[in-house]
Amino acid sequence: MKKIILFLTMCLMTFPVKADEGMWFLMFIERLNHRDMEKMGLQLTAEEIYSINNHSLKDAVVQFNGGCTAEIVSREGLVLTNHHCGYGAIAELSSEEQNYLKNGFWAKDKSEEMKPKSLYVRFFVRMDDVSKRILSKVNDKMTETERNKAIQQEMALIEKENNEGGKYTVSVRPFFEGNEYYYFVYQDYKDVRLVGTPPESLGKFGGDTDNWEWPRHTADFSMFRVYADANGNPAEYSKDNVPLQPKHHLPVSLKGVEENDFAMILGYPGRTNRWMPAGGIEQNVKFAYPAWVEGAKTGMDRMKVYMDANEKVNLDYASKYASTANYWKNRQGMIDALTKAGTAATKAKEETKFNAWANKRANKAKYGNVIATINNYYSQNNLKTTHDNYLTQLIRTATYGAAPANIGNTLIAYYKENEAKRQEMLPRVTQYIDGVYGKFHAPLEKDVFTAQLNLYSSKAAAYGLPESVAKLKEENKGDFTSYVNDAVAKSIFATKESVFAFMKDPKPENIANDPLYVVSNDLMTKIRAKSDAQLKADDDFAKAFRSLVEGLRESKMNSIKYPDANSTLRLTYGKVRALPVDKRNDAKVNNYTTMTGLVKKYKAGDPEFDLPARVLELNEAKDFGQYADKNGYMPVNFLTDNDITGGNSGSPVLNGKGELVGIAFDGNIEAMAGDVIFDAKLQRTISVDIRYVLWIIDKYAGAKHIVDEMTIVK
Repeated sequence: MKKIILFLTMCLMTFPVKADEGMWFLMFIERLNHRDMEKMGLQLTAEEIYSINNHSLKDAVVQFNGGCTAEIVSREGLVLTNHHCGYGAIAELSSEEQNYLKNGFWAKDKSEEMKPKSLYVRFFVRMDDVSKRILSKVNDKMTETERNKAIQQEMALIEKENNEGGKYTVSVRPFFEGNEYYYFVYQDYKDVRLVGTPPESLGKFGGDTDNWEWPRHTADFSMFRVYADANGNPAEYSKDNVPLQPKHHLPVSLKGVEENDFAMILGYPGRTNRWMPAGGIEQNVKFAYPAWVEGAKTGMDRMKVYMDANEKVNLDYASKYASTANYWKNRQGMIDALTKAGTAATKAKEETKFNAWANKRANKAKYGNVIATINNYYSQNNLKTTHDNYLTQLIRTATYGAAPANIGNTLIAYYKENEAKRQEMLPRVTQYIDGVYGKFHAPLEKDVFTAQLNLYSSKAAAYGLPESVAKLKEENKGDFTSYVNDAVAKSIFATKESVFAFMKDPKPENIANDPLYVVSNDLMTKIRAKSDAQLKADDDFAKAFRSLVEGLRESKMNSIKYPDANSTLRLTYGKVRALPVDKRNDAKVNNYTTMTGLVKKYKAGDPEFDLPARVLELNEAKDFGQYADKNGYMPVNFLTDNDITGGNSGSPVLNGKGELVGIAFDGNIEAMAGDVIFDAKLQRTISVDIRYVLWIIDKYAGAKHIVDEMTIVK
């Protein structure tokens, strides 16, 4: 029997299946993609996916808090997204006594749903092409500064024309490196409340070890609800607000998925760089990403010491740590994948061909110097990009890196104003200071700041350090421990309390000599500083890169018809598709995982692989209810070959009828080069099977009332 299963699996793997590259604009689906999608299994019209005048799928897909995607799954504004997307909000609502990250949370009714301080969802209303209008305002004789000014002015006019007096948020965005422009109209809802979340032991099962890996067994989901005023309009939080009645919500399918089933994902992918030149790829692999990885790991390691020792600190820093860890592993995966794939060499070959075409008589004036300009730019910026990535990780992981400068400069400006103006500014200044120190543990911050200064001053010195940092390095032989201890003991900016104490008896002249402010201000000045030569090089590069993309499209040497991702709504389509047989996965076909595999990974007490006792009990009893697969197992995660990236986290995975079958949450580390070059053989999207989501809500949590709210398709 095992031999038959293996044979069938290999047949599935060798059968010619094409992964569909592309993150497509919805307004072009009918013209560019609909026929192909129908052949693959789509049963919806283009109008049912994107319509301005009628409800469509796009009305059920929202951008979640600016960085993820989510979907509406009930007539009362119920929202599904990833656990890691809701992580910050869940941590904010948690306390040592009520730790919802650790223990989970399920509102028994709407009165128990909880509002985080800051959380919003963004609905997409419509989009349109304004390329001709904007590009008519520029010409080749303009400098980049003049060009950008003309474009920004026209963008502002377009945004004002379409926001209907402030009802909508309008964003005009460049595509194809500034060769095309589109505007997007959105509507934001700010009253979003937590409905439910599994405990971390399920929602983050596998932790950093399994992150970006397959096979996965993670319940990466959380649930929220959108509220509106009585007329369905966006409103600030109020007890009088009511659940939003959306234009469209997604039906939820219990039918499951099989190899070669059509799969469609709508979401807000954050950033791809499919047009990036070879020099940029090589720079990232050899200079930028190694510095990012080392800097991020330094910050994580110091944070973890204090988080493990104190539950309140763990909650306060959980979101910051998780975000740092996610990109730390992502960047290392990018280094490995881009190196293994030889992506820079592939791009270099394309650019060699382009350069030959560009230097033909008809093209030379416009494109002849493009490749030389681009290559020269990267070669001259390797040291800078190494420096900037070490410094960026210092600033991101150590509050003392940026906060003293930012707060200090805010206070300097504040004290220059007259008394009336200060009274007007005071609430904003106070709120800003509260926000900076809202989740702050001074011993942790001292340790992270010390470690990051030691690393930065050692690894980034070749580019040149800020004067104060270079002096302290020499005086302390590269060890900033004494400086940090002494500076924190004396500084206005050591804690929130010390800042407010200063404001009660201010001596503004003391800010400039504050020991934390001096270093922080020098660091922030350094990261922002650009010489006239650097500014000119940046302008020359921007023009050359724009011309490269234009020339590659004109010459048809690059046939990409979709623009790079930039957090605008896109559609990607493909199929459920297995990876080669993997002995770590108990599934018969390596395109899904099961609860059997989940329990096999279980390690009691392990922070990454522990499981709630109830999950073990339900699995032992095979109590899977209506959520079991027709073959008897309990599904957990599955694979498709959709083209996604960061920002697609939480995106709905839909079948050919537009029914929800899963929630996308990750990619596979073998395809980390996918942000730069699509690999049809390796590219996979990892999703939570919606049946596992519903099983946890119903069977594990006993919150069947939430399932009953959805439109279930059996």
